[in-house]
Amino acid sequence: MAAPSVPSATAPTFRIDIPLLPESAAGNALQFIDLLRSANVLASLRAGAASPRFTWRVLDAAGRPLMALPGPLAVYSQADEGTQDAPSGGLAYALFLPSFHAADIPGIRNVASGHQRLSRQVGMALDQGQRVLTVGNGAWLAASSGRLQDRQASLPWFYMAGFERDFPGIHLVTDQDVTDDGPWLSCALPHGLSDMATALVRHAMGDELAQVCASVFRPDPERARAALQAHAQQHIPATRDSTLARAIAFMESHLDQPYSLVRLAEAAAVSPRTLLRHFQLELSQSPLDHLHSLRCARAKVLLEVTLESVPSIAVACGYADPAAFRRIFVRYTGMSPAEYRKRHALRAPRRRWRVEVR
Repeated sequence: MAAPSVPSATAPTFRIDIPLLPESAAGNALQFIDLLRSANVLASLRAGAASPRFTWRVLDAAGRPLMALPGPLAVYSQADEGTQDAPSGGLAYALFLPSFHAADIPGIRNVASGHQRLSRQVGMALDQGQRVLTVGNGAWLAASSGRLQDRQASLPWFYMAGFERDFPGIHLVTDQDVTDDGPWLSCALPHGLSDMATALVRHAMGDELAQVCASVFRPDPERARAALQAHAQQHIPATRDSTLARAIAFMESHLDQPYSLVRLAEAAAVSPRTLLRHFQLELSQSPLDHLHSLRCARAKVLLEVTLESVPSIAVACGYADPAAFRRIFVRYTGMSPAEYRKRHALRAPRRRWRVEVR
């Protein structure tokens, strides 16, 4: 993968201010900064020097920038290489409030009441059109601003009763870990930070980059498996010795070869009729339908991470006819290979890989 481009002076930047209290769970902030850095890398790979960037400031409880951290932690107190020269002044785009350490609801209330200045800063940020992002009980600091009445928020279940007593005008969402409601992005627990970062990317940089971030930030067993298959590194363990497992293992290791029901049945050590019955009973589809889904999973990976042409990818996935590959890919993904690559490619266009000789 190519190194990220150095951004141009005119590349748009979105500054995130991150105040850290003495009680803050600093790990939330560090994890979120890692996600911002990853979003910058993905933006650079897709759009080069003109790509938008996130930059950030880590602040103390009074809103003053913290001094640079030592050693490897320095990257968390200033934007990554390529964005550290971006202007740190001017209006921020969002304010990120990590959760903080408190033993119980009274302890949370004490922390929130002890940092009313920060709650006022939240109110001013919202008045200026900024977004506010909260993790867990950081929602108390945001809600104390008085600007979030009638908004929705996600909280851990064990905080909900206390929060509802304190802020009856805010509606708590019980069926999702991350809530995006206008200027307020909230996640109940730190495992929702990747989805929160993806939502922030969508607001700041658009749907296409957000889709790329979602595919990178979220676990995806199917894509992981297809990636390993594409490089001949994945095999079903021998302990999975069943008719279906044997058939699928054979499919995965012969994705680029023509389909033959007879040959597949021989590999599974059953008759073609028995094999068809197993697939229908256990997967509700035919072996050929399952093969197409495996091939399309491999094709998606190759479209995302390589610069190979669509006809070459078709051959690598077992389709001698590129037109047939396109029809099947549209059937299984809802879009053409070219459109899928445009939306999800993790590599820059080929023209960005040219070496200029001066």
